[in-house]
Amino acid sequence: MTETAWRRALRLALPFPLLALAGPAAAHAIGGKDAAFVAATNGPDPIPFLYLGAKHMVTGYDHLLFLLGVIFFLFRFRDIALYVTMFSLGHSITLLAGVLLKVRVEPQLVDAVIGLSVAWKAFDNLGGFKTLTGVQPDNRAVVFGFGLVHGFGLATKLQALRLNPNGLVVNLVSFNVGVEVGQVIALSAILLVMAFWRRTRWFGPTAAGANVLLMTAGFVLAGQQLAGYFLGGDG
Repeated sequence: MTETAWRRALRLALPFPLLALAGPAAAHAIGGKDAAFVAATNGPDPIPFLYLGAKHMVTGYDHLLFLLGVIFFLFRFRDIALYVTMFSLGHSITLLAGVLLKVRVEPQLVDAVIGLSVAWKAFDNLGGFKTLTGVQPDNRAVVFGFGLVHGFGLATKLQALRLNPNGLVVNLVSFNVGVEVGQVIALSAILLVMAFWRRTRWFGPTAAGANVLLMTAGFVLAGQQLAGYFLGGDG
């Protein structure tokens, strides 16, 4: 992407983060009957927790947007598997450690960084870092690092439920396995759509615009969480 094209795309995207101030939105959380079930669980119950982990990932729009950015320009299965593995390793570490070691992190700030991770990857896909700094970040390290952040985001959702320590390890590992299953399901659907899109003549002309929208979504998600945190909302 040329510098002129990149600047044009950036100008299109910059106004949209202001929309975040209109009203902070709640990040996807475990609520309702699912929350009641988790809170009432006493002892190992792996199957329901596996289901909840898969459900949480499939409905986790922020995680899926980041993964979309990660695989957007990856065409070989080996590369896709490498980057998804780096992301999975990162979020598995902090999900398990965050809950088991009771590492407390402000949920809205974590979710804000998750939103920024979406914007970062889309900005990178637009060639932004290479254009502005002349340096291309090591995306393997970046994806792993943001995987750690996404894992803390998952951990904060579970910590809010005050899990019963009886059976916690089994249930938590089951939840993490479910997250991986949900990720495979969601990513398979994304890759099918991407494969079809890439075969059309519109992929080239629309790829930059899609990443502008992706970057905008990331800024809006981050802005919503920051507005909720600093203005005392419920986001």
